[in-house]
Amino acid sequence: MVPDGTIGPVHFRLPSFDPGTTAGLWALGFGLYLFGGLLAIGISAGTSFVLSIVATGLIFLYVRLYGEDEVKRPRRG
Repeated sequence: MVPDGTIGPVHFRLPSFDPGTTAGLWALGFGLYLFGGLLAIGISAGTSFVLSIVATGLIFLYVRLYGEDEVKRPRRG
């Protein structure tokens, strides 16, 4: 606190999420989208479900392995 009773400036940051959580959310979203799309084009529910589960697993692995950006710290000059 500042001596006059006010609060100084605050810098807000986004919360940090584990890369596995982010990959899981992406995979779940794309898997549901794929499931709905397969149903929409007339594929049976059982086949759509199996294909969606397999695709969701592959999407999770892909995003988990290749989806994270490396954060570079700015140089202080």
